[in-house]
Amino acid sequence: MNFDLTDEQLMIIATARQIGERFGTEYWRVKDAAKEYPFECWQAICDAGLTGAMLPEEYGGAGLGLVDMALMIEELCKAGAGATLAQMFMLNPVFGGVAINKYGSPSMKREWLPKLCSGEMTFCMALTEPDAGTNSLSLKTTARRNGPVWRINGQKIWITGVPQSEKMLVVTRTTPEAEAPRKTFGITLFMIDTKRTGLSHTPIEKLGTNTLPSSSVFFDDVEAHEDEVIGTIDGGWEQLLDVLNTERVVTTAGLVGAGYLGISLAVNYAKERKVFNGKPIGSYQGVQFPLAQHWAEIEAARLLNLKAASNFDNGLPFGSESNAAKLIASQAASAVIERAMQVMGGMGYAKEFHVERLWRDARLFRFAPVSEEMILNFIAMNNLGLPRSY
Repeated sequence: MNFDLTDEQLMIIATARQIGERFGTEYWRVKDAAKEYPFECWQAICDAGLTGAMLPEEYGGAGLGLVDMALMIEELCKAGAGATLAQMFMLNPVFGGVAINKYGSPSMKREWLPKLCSGEMTFCMALTEPDAGTNSLSLKTTARRNGPVWRINGQKIWITGVPQSEKMLVVTRTTPEAEAPRKTFGITLFMIDTKRTGLSHTPIEKLGTNTLPSSSVFFDDVEAHEDEVIGTIDGGWEQLLDVLNTERVVTTAGLVGAGYLGISLAVNYAKERKVFNGKPIGSYQGVQFPLAQHWAEIEAARLLNLKAASNFDNGLPFGSESNAAKLIASQAASAVIERAMQVMGGMGYAKEFHVERLWRDARLFRFAPVSEEMILNFIAMNNLGLPRSY
């Protein structure tokens, strides 16, 4: 196995680092406090050509792989953003880019992918429902054919980035669950305009990730057209899994970056802070050992995540690696950011020292986009061969 990075990957990392440092911790502190979408940062990422890393060159992309995207997300998040910036890659290169590039029509690719790469068009995905969170197959949002069009009715919840998006990937049921074949499950994906008659949304007040709003979304006879179908009618389940499995790698890359940032903030503080005998608190093993432990955990999650991304790029199964990496990264990032707050004492509770924002944001990823418990279920069944427990 070769762990060396190519010259191109080193250049990608350097570019991401420059952008990340340009929009550092203070930028994200201000945006978080104002609950403002980070338009300037995202446009800079698009202008640098990072958004379309995984998309074909003919549509404005770079024709690279998931490993390259994971590396750039790590660096961007490590420089100041923390875990929440990874969500913007979920919304656009994954929910928009992966879905359209793999399953969209030729006209979708020609018209929308260049705009995704340039930042002219942004995306979101409507999957989760009030009564269908982890169990996506129980979704109740329906799309029913009505002459030449489809009519979408239902409700979604915890949908990220809705007000700022132009397009929404909507996961619907087009055949009742009891009648749907076991292989296809009667699920269909549509890519529709967010600002469409009958589609409304309301914000959800939440603990963190304030730069990206979360919304409840309501569909009241929303019109969808045949040329807005992503993939095949009733065959959207496997297509959805392709999108969601890629999302795991992106999430983990953001958590790895956030973990490294938390360690950096704690270490810098511990080197400067002196108490009692005039020695920096970083010289005490009680401060050193927890940070060292969490560094090892973050590093392990990073390597496992890059293996998952490499498997994806080479057409190999990557579910076990991506799920396990996300499990370790979410726990380690939350733990090390909590530890950073403890190292700083009262100052760790102050917004100007940034770790409280990282702490609020990272906590989300213990249960999203997939919970620890469901990952453990997956590992128990698929890697240990144990019987299904739910």
